[in-house]
This record gives sequence, C-alpha cells and structure tokens, in this order.
Amino acid sequence: MSAAAHEMAIDVRGLTKRFGSKLAVDHIDIAVPRGQVWGFLGPNGSGKTTTIRMLCGLLTADEGEGACLGLNLRTQAEAIKRQVGYMTQRFSFWEDMSIRENLEFVARLYELDDVRARVDHTLEQLGLMERQRQLAGQLSGGWKQRMALAACLLHDPLLLLLDEPTAGVDPKARRDFWEQIHALSERGLTVLVSTHYMDEAERCDHIVYILNGRLVAGGTVADVIAHSGLMTYVIEGAEARHLIGELHGKPGVDYAGFFGAALRVSGRDRILLERTIAPYRSNPGLSVREEAPSLEDVFIQLQESV
Repeated sequence: MSAAAHEMAIDVRGLTKRFGSKLAVDHIDIAVPRGQVWGFLGPNGSGKTTTIRMLCGLLTADEGEGACLGLNLRTQAEAIKRQVGYMTQRFSFWEDMSIRENLEFVARLYELDDVRARVDHTLEQLGLMERQRQLAGQLSGGWKQRMALAACLLHDPLLLLLDEPTAGVDPKARRDFWEQIHALSERGLTVLVSTHYMDEAERCDHIVYILNGRLVAGGTVADVIAHSGLMTYVIEGAEARHLIGELHGKPGVDYAGFFGAALRVSGRDRILLERTIAPYRSNPGLSVREEAPSLEDVFIQLQESV
C-alpha cells in the first residue's frame, strides 16, 4: 500500500448500495485524511447512514472499493469494526442498566483487558464519573449522547463515525459535545460526523454534501460557498414579510425564505436576480443589500435545484 493511502483514514471509490430497486448510495468517492474532522451533510433519506454503515463494515457495498484505516473494505470488515467507533442515530443502550453497567458490558463485548480501569478512564474522560450509577433511561438527551460517545471510545478507536449524534439535544450539550470532538481530534482521532446543523458543519475541517445518494458538493466551508456560484440579497423592513409570495418564481430567484426578520433571496444569475430585486431598492420602507451567501443558503439551493 502506498504512503498516501496510509495517510488516509477513509479512502473509498465508487461506493454503491442498492436495496431492491432503490439506489441508496450512488458511486460515492470519499478520502478523509487522518486526524481531521469531516462533516457529512444531506437531507433525511439521502444515503448518509447507509454510507456510514458501509464504511464501518456493517453493510457490504454492492460496488466500489477502498479502505478504512488501511484495511480493505471488503475483505477486512471485521478488523475495521475493531478500530472504528460507531455512534448510531438512536440511543441503543440498555435503559434499565446504569452508565457503568452499560460501559462494562460494551467493554466485555470487545474482549478488553482490565475492564474496570478502562471504564474508569473513559468515565473520567467524558465527565461521567459522578453519574456512573445513574440508570441510562433516566438520562437527558445530552447525557445519553455523552454516554454513547463514551461507549464508542472504550476500545481506543482510530476513527469515529457519528450518525447525527446531536439530534434532539440542547445547544449547550451540542457545544460541549463538539468541544469533546475537537479535543479527540487534537490527539489524532479522525472523525466523520453527519449533521443537519449548519453551525456544526462550520466547525469541521471539510464538509461533503450528499443528495439522493450522490455526492454533490465538498470542500472547506469557504470552498463550498465560493464554488456554489450563488448570490444572496437580504431584504428587511415592515413590508418584507409580504414579498415572499411574489418573489417565488421570479427571474433569477432560486430561493426566497425568511431567517428571523430578514428575507433572504438567492440565485445564480446575477443579472436576472438584480433586475428582479431592483424595484424594491426604491421602496423607502425596505432595506436591500447584497450579502455573502451562508452555508444554509447553499444547501437549500442544492435541494431546491433537484
């Protein structure tokens, strides 16, 4: 294997999965350097979970090839599983057992040595020691998430695959979670995390966007925005609320929607979009300005263009 391949935690090409007549993942290429945090974005049903399950060896790809952690995706799936931490969308632990009991059970599944010491270390690492005797079913969403992350880390994985880990938890728990992720990354762990939150995507070294099973955008946040070709105008004022209906479908308008009190209008044809926006500039009750498109503007436009 080449030196370049060893520098990649994930290096797959043409990854494809079908379920009957449904093409869930359509020839996806992903190459994630070791030690980076990558965001995996896309709407529900786009193929993110299926892709993650193929990467960690839980599903076999119908087509494609490549490696995770230098191990062949097809022939070394069992070895991959032992070096990957996979956090599922739904909390999948025993709610009538305590945090410690759950973690000790997982440690034994991995056949780890010195279970008690390893669990103690992980409880300390994730700030769970004081809650170790609490039943998992009594935990809030944020603490359940932290316990699930602890279970993923017990066996010292080299790669974390996290499937919408912060769905349904409060903003502080999400912030704390991301502080943990970046601390782990600083120690050399590679992370691929799927999310619907744009602020989380902006915390990643690199993002990829999947739609209908196909990879449609990728790069740093700045790269994805720059390559979108999108222009965005912001209209504010008392009358802005009444404009959304008449702007939909106008020349140059790919999307119009409210974010707070501001109406954001986006499109890729500057001449047509400016021509549509121009009449509103002379309205004294409105403020019109051009603004750099946000990541959310870009992803809404990608969805709307399908």
